[in-house]
Amino acid sequence: MPDALRPMSRRRLYEQVLDRLRDYGTEAGLKAGDRLPPERELAQRLGVSRASVKQAIVVLEVQGLVEVRHGGGTYLLTDRLDTEPVDSLVERRGRLPDVLDAREALETRLAALAAERRTDADLTAIEQALEFMAAEIDNGEYGVEGDRRFHASVTAAAHSPLLAQFMKSIAEKITESRNESLRQPGRPRKSLAQHHRILDAIAEQAPGKAAEAMRRHVRTVAKVRLLDWDPDSAE
Repeated sequence: MPDALRPMSRRRLYEQVLDRLRDYGTEAGLKAGDRLPPERELAQRLGVSRASVKQAIVVLEVQGLVEVRHGGGTYLLTDRLDTEPVDSLVERRGRLPDVLDAREALETRLAALAAERRTDADLTAIEQALEFMAAEIDNGEYGVEGDRRFHASVTAAAHSPLLAQFMKSIAEKITESRNESLRQPGRPRKSLAQHHRILDAIAEQAPGKAAEAMRRHVRTVAKVRLLDWDPDSAE
């Protein structure tokens, strides 16, 4: 059935607040580390409820643009508050649980197979991926490329062409889940530590230990602010 005459969507009030906060950040010359005005002040100046301001700040937090310090205010993590469209966030929020379920099923098995089948060259590739990720994090980055290399190296070490093909088929969605996870506060170093535990199990050729370490890692990946966010929260 044609979808052109679907019901019109009404732009949420907090989306308008997001636009104003972005403009305010630019006009005020705010940079990473600077603090936004308190929610109460923002609500008064914008003429909206505190709930609308709070929801807008949650969206900024979900996208890794600000850090909310309980009792300490809201601080920018980037130099600009350029937000992804809310509808795009809603779509990603809807598909993320399925992607994470698929990752857990596939990657725990791949880790076990890697522990059984890995060669010395495979082990070196995994180690190099983690060295790259550590360097990224030390440079203030999230470690996205190093994370990708690590999981790709584990997949290669499993020597399972069919499972590798399955991973390739959902690579774009895995990238979404990777980016979502690594921009959580403190997550890059936590992921790196978990990667090292997976590496240790693969090096020991302990399949059960490798699978469990990977399972715990993927479940950590699943703990993202986006899944706790309610885009239709009452304003």
